[in-house]
Amino acid sequence: MGFFSKWRTHKAVCEQGVVDVSEKDGVRVLHLGSDTVQSAMRLSAPNRLELDYTRTMMGFLLFHPDPEKILMVGLGGGSLAKFVYHNLPETRTEVVEINPQVVAVARSHFHLPPMDERLSVEVGDGAEAVRNAACEFDVLMVDGYNDNSLAEELVSQSFFDDCAAALTNRGVLVVNLWGSDKRFDGFLKRIETSFEGLTLCMTTSIHSNIIVFGFKQSPGSPRWQELFERAKALESQYELEFPQFVDALRGLNVYNEQRLLV
Repeated sequence: MGFFSKWRTHKAVCEQGVVDVSEKDGVRVLHLGSDTVQSAMRLSAPNRLELDYTRTMMGFLLFHPDPEKILMVGLGGGSLAKFVYHNLPETRTEVVEINPQVVAVARSHFHLPPMDERLSVEVGDGAEAVRNAACEFDVLMVDGYNDNSLAEELVSQSFFDDCAAALTNRGVLVVNLWGSDKRFDGFLKRIETSFEGLTLCMTTSIHSNIIVFGFKQSPGSPRWQELFERAKALESQYELEFPQFVDALRGLNVYNEQRLLV
């Protein structure tokens, strides 16, 4: 904790570990038991997505622009929940977070909106919540890191099978993984198995995270021109770098000159 201790503004200890909040140069950061940045919020723009990987996770809008219902496993500082709440007014979001102190800190330090008919946040087991859902969600977003590692129950084959079962016919799974993790290929194969090979990987600009998308049914091998047209419209609407997201799809996926093949 020495790296950020002089900028710490809050510390809490609970059964799930230490929850720290630090602040520097106008950015407030959540840490879970280590120096690793779990969530970040620029104080001058609390509802925008500060971290690169969170912006990239919103890349699902290229394929499913009008979700009615989203389930998020893992809250962090609530960046994604806030973004969806403030930018997708027709979408209902349910969040499951296992650590009650994280929920408390998201409310007290990161401007998490109060619960209403469009946003619910529950303390509970994310894997269990997914297992109990059935063809219910249009988008399922999984960001299941604790201090320096993935929660094992959120990367098992059975969990990804449950994710596929929890999605509607057009549903999309969105998973944040670390590209440097030596187990990455194994995790990706599990997702590919659960989604019958209908997966895409999107690298982030700093390449530390890789966002994996799993599709309940094929998005139809869209043409690059079509994707860039969607991206420009989405960039204008949400102020996120969607054209860069489309470029990133060329990194780890199968494609030809005309189409992204999935």
